[in-house]
Amino acid sequence: MERRTFLLGLALAPFCAHAQRKTMKDIDALQKNWKAFLPAGAAVPSPSEPMKLSDQEWSKRLSPQSFRVMRKEGTEHAGSSPLNDEKRAGIFACAGCDLPVFTSEMKFESGTGWPSFFTTIPGVFEQKKDFYLIYPRTEYHCIRCGGHHGHVFDDGPPPTGQRWCNNGVSLKFLPKDAKA
Repeated sequence: MERRTFLLGLALAPFCAHAQRKTMKDIDALQKNWKAFLPAGAAVPSPSEPMKLSDQEWSKRLSPQSFRVMRKEGTEHAGSSPLNDEKRAGIFACAGCDLPVFTSEMKFESGTGWPSFFTTIPGVFEQKKDFYLIYPRTEYHCIRCGGHHGHVFDDGPPPTGQRWCNNGVSLKFLPKDAKA
């Protein structure tokens, strides 16, 4: 690389980084337009239709690992989810009830080993305090089926500053270019 090219790139880096950052206006638009990430013809369950199943019914519906995480509030091992590397356009839906919870545009690489998102589709999670590790954390569950997804932290990227740290086994990915 020529010295001139290197110095020009170095000088322009702050401007390029600024162009990549999202604003709260961008986040609002992303949250409002999330359906654009659905596969054509995909049906979307209503969050207002609660899904209540017995543990026995859930254990038939979910894999053993998903059952442990979603119904017993466990955690999968860091780096074990193939969704960490998912880069296609689409929707991340709840593995328990298919409710869309994140879009691919909400995902970012946190380096934690779990799929992480800086915001959610509005109205899809309920939150509660978790004292499992002694200090309080904010845990979140699917509003429709009650499945445990993960914890939200205040160390994410601007402008939300949030990191929705999600267990991959609590999600399924629906690529936008797939047929529903």
